[in-house]
Amino acid sequence: MKPTLSRCAGMLAVAAVATTAFAGTATAAPVFGAQNFSGGNWGGYVSFGSFTTATASWVEPSVTCNSTNDLFAPWVGIDGDGSSTVEQTGVATDCSSGSAVYQAWYEMYPAAPVYYSNPVSAGDHISATVTRTGTSTYNLVISDTTKGWSKTTTKSLSSKHSSAEAIIESPTDSYPSISGGVKFTGVKFDGTNLASTSPSALDADDRGSYTWIPGAIASDGTDFTMTRH
Repeated sequence: MKPTLSRCAGMLAVAAVATTAFAGTATAAPVFGAQNFSGGNWGGYVSFGSFTTATASWVEPSVTCNSTNDLFAPWVGIDGDGSSTVEQTGVATDCSSGSAVYQAWYEMYPAAPVYYSNPVSAGDHISATVTRTGTSTYNLVISDTTKGWSKTTTKSLSSKHSSAEAIIESPTDSYPSISGGVKFTGVKFDGTNLASTSPSALDADDRGSYTWIPGAIASDGTDFTMTRH
């Protein structure tokens, strides 16, 4: 199942160079979520409904940059599939400097993304949760339990509350080589295991020649791995 144009509204814009200021907005960088190639740029699982909480964890993968165009991020969020808004948070890996640079971020699309200055490295254990706390208010929480930091942001946005998802995405249609793929764990929407929320699988395009495909949801009902095919 491929993402439609409305499904691909939002995620973030990653710094065009490694020295881009953290803890601020990027103004001239590719935007995650813009569907600018035919294969679709969301890969993972999405469930439809008016969810109030989406949560997931992952180990930030080690990557090999194949080109300075390589760019991707795992993230968790609410909305975006069937709506033009997304409330999301995750970690971006940017190869534009020639080596992998990791940045945690949140975005209340269509507002510009905001990056955190907290350090992230390959192998770090990341947990992320987006919670709708009112009709149009959200808490976005991302934690690096390996480094021992956590960031919580509260923002407002008028949105449709149409879906919840755990996703990997590349706005440049160009992924680095990812050792072992990307494994999401503990994925729950409204506290319910992913497998029990009628999820739909999404494939992400990789240079038009490869596809990142979500594996079957594990027997625990919450875990799955994205692998390149």
